[in-house]
Amino acid sequence: MHMERASHFLSIFFLCFILIAAFTLPASAGPEEKVLVLEIAGAITPASDNLIADAIDKAETGNFEALLITLDTPGGGLEETQIIIKAVENTTVPVIGYVPESGKAWSAGTLILMGTDIAAMAPFTVIGSAQPVQISAEGTKPIEDEKIINALVKFSTETARKHGRNETFAEEVITKNRNLNDEEALEEGVIEYRAPSVSDLLDQVDGQVVKGRKLQTANAGIETYEPPFPISFLTLISNPVLSSLLLTIGLYGIIFGISNPGAGAEIFGIIAIVLGLIGTGFDINIAAFFLIIVGIGLLVLELNSPGYGVFGLAGFISLVIGSIFLVPLGGENIYTPEFRRLLTLTVITPTIVFGLFLVFAIYKVAETRAKRPVIGAIVGDTARTIDPIGPKSQGYVRYKGEYWKARSEEEIGTEEEVDIIGKEMEVLLVKRKI
Repeated sequence: MHMERASHFLSIFFLCFILIAAFTLPASAGPEEKVLVLEIAGAITPASDNLIADAIDKAETGNFEALLITLDTPGGGLEETQIIIKAVENTTVPVIGYVPESGKAWSAGTLILMGTDIAAMAPFTVIGSAQPVQISAEGTKPIEDEKIINALVKFSTETARKHGRNETFAEEVITKNRNLNDEEALEEGVIEYRAPSVSDLLDQVDGQVVKGRKLQTANAGIETYEPPFPISFLTLISNPVLSSLLLTIGLYGIIFGISNPGAGAEIFGIIAIVLGLIGTGFDINIAAFFLIIVGIGLLVLELNSPGYGVFGLAGFISLVIGSIFLVPLGGENIYTPEFRRLLTLTVITPTIVFGLFLVFAIYKVAETRAKRPVIGAIVGDTARTIDPIGPKSQGYVRYKGEYWKARSEEEIGTEEEVDIIGKEMEVLLVKRKI
């Protein structure tokens, strides 16, 4: 019987093993071809560099066939554009630039499109107008300095030449602000494909060899890139309008805080200015450490001086924002998406817990400050005499179960109710209750 049971057990074990192998082998037979799609909409800002660097990291570590960047932008910063083009050149993943339907890639967007491995446009889209401009309080003014123009023209033509594209247009898009629609761009050799949709474009580029890799994109799955929270927040404050608004609000906040001490407006002003500076390209790591130091200082200040919670709230906000920006934003392959999520939780969670603990401590301190002094609480209450009390004779009264020495300006007998009207040292001053 024991042998039969053992044999039966082994049969079940091997059957389970075969079923597990049957379900797991197809999954490990080879990853399905997939393409990562990154959407760039709006101006090219410092956040765009981090966005593209992180997307490239994901494409490299996730074994994607290609990274497809859709461009719908009026342009942006030259330095950011050059960083993006360099990142595209240095990655081993084929990068496809695409201007989607109803989109545009003007100025910096044109340069980025010409810097991708494969360039494509949807019907009725436009690229061009890449003459650099200077933005000031008075508006935008074209830059005509030959030194800057010649350097940018050379950068543009070399980028085009590297990818076998029209160098004449690469020059005239800067010097003459030339513009091309999709048909003209294809005819003049600025782009390689026209496609009404992403899926159609992937069908067209299937089989092409890019960076030593033969693309298999015809039946590839399309995955839309979703940036981590720190980059999303950075993208938000990198909007030129919002970053300028933060700087302005911060400046007025400091002025208001100095003119009205104790309101705490200057603290929020400093935080707004730091966020505005980050949005305009200020070093994120320095800003993160600064915000954390300011946050700790404000929380300590709130614990030691009455600030009505303003300092504590500002300190808590500073700590959380500073912790968010301490998480690496991309550009290094050692950080997988899973590890980055874990790192984000590891950094931010203790900060939030610590901040909430300090907020609770601040609340308790404020609650203690709001309480009436013990003496103030006694005055006005009622007690009962134990001994006779008078102007020249002290006795004891019972107050809330405790014995207190007491005296009165009038003669009061035992077991009479009295009102407490004051206190001298350890002696209560009482009078007969009316």
